[in-house]
Formats: sequence, structure tokens, C-alpha cells
Amino acid sequence: MRAAVIQFPGSNCDRDMAVALNQVAGNEATQIVWHKETSLPDGLDVVAIPGGFSFGDYLRCGAIAARSPIAKAIVDFANKGGYVLGVCNGFQVLTETGLLPGALMRNAGLKYICKPVGLKVETTDTAFTNGYDKGQTITLPVAHHDGNYNTDADTLARLKGDDRIAFTYTDNPNGSMADIAGVLSENRRVLGMMPHPERASEDAHGNADGAVLFRALSEAMALA
Repeated sequence: MRAAVIQFPGSNCDRDMAVALNQVAGNEATQIVWHKETSLPDGLDVVAIPGGFSFGDYLRCGAIAARSPIAKAIVDFANKGGYVLGVCNGFQVLTETGLLPGALMRNAGLKYICKPVGLKVETTDTAFTNGYDKGQTITLPVAHHDGNYNTDADTLARLKGDDRIAFTYTDNPNGSMADIAGVLSENRRVLGMMPHPERASEDAHGNADGAVLFRALSEAMALA
């Protein structure tokens, strides 16, 4: 599996994401791509947009990053069937580019949240989640101030009807509509999620539930 991690000013999980991807893809298989690049490396299987505070969360979280030079290449990659994973700020960037529906609003309690949370795996019909069992409860950390997922009623109905809700919170920490923690694109190849699988990808983290996502993605690429 060949992957790239996009780096913006203010990214702070780029290295964590690269390490997690390399654990399943092989040492140094993941490239870091600076946001001012206008193209992605050739032959990629996966593009990951990491967490952090791109451009200091100025205007709206992810809004400026979604207009960086590299953003058009990411959108083109996704539209051609490439796999894209956006975590935390990466999820916000994906909604701002239009690759995923909805918006991430200020947490309902108006406070920054940083703690492990319980998640329910809502679907396994995707390369990202097919290593889990449907309905399985896992634990991943969150670290965000704007993780309250919202969308209109029609879009929510489509997400539910098309089985595009990847994860829900078991104890909603931020007020997200329908307890949503992660959603999928129509072709199921773009996943945005607020919890951090890369921060729970090895036993040294105290929990390796996130490693399952990266292994499943790598195995899917090997079979493609």
C-alpha cells in the first residue's frame, strides 16, 4: 500500500498518521506531502488528511486548508476512485472540500474535549472498517473543539439509508447529530471521522483498536 499524508501549517498528527500507516504498509512507504504542492505522488493507494489545527482554524476549521493548492489534487484523486481518510481536522477539511456532506460545528458544551471515547462500528461494508464486526464497540481518543457533526434532515436520511455512517459514539461527547462520529462518501472510498485511530494503533498507546482500521485498509489494497 502506497500512501501520502498531507501536511498543512498547524497539522500536528501528520507524523502519527504516517507511523500508523507504515506499520501496515512497510517502513517508509508513506510520503509526507506539503500543502503547497499541486499534485500527488504517482501510484498512490491512499491519501490521509491528519488532525491538527490547519491554518490555526482561522475562519472555519478546515476552510483554508480546503483551498490550498493540494486540495484540487485530493478531490481529483477521490473522484477517480482513490481512498481518502480524514481524521479530526482532516474530517473538517473533507466536508469543506465537498467530498463529504455536513459540517463540524462547535462542541455542544463549548469546551475542548480530549479523552478516550466508545464507538460503535455501524458498517463493515467498506475497506476501512471490514476488519471489525458490525455492532462492535471499540475505544479511540478524541481531541477537538469543533466535532459536533451536523447536516440537514434529507442528507441524514440518505446517510442512514445508504449505510454510510461508519461509526457512532456510545456516549456522545460533543452533541453530534445521531451520535455520528464518522461518515462515508457515496462510493464508500472516502472516510471522515473525528476520533483518532492513529493514536490507538499499538499496545504502547494503551489500546490498539485503531490498528484494525489500518490493517483492513492495507489488506484491501493488496487485494485490489
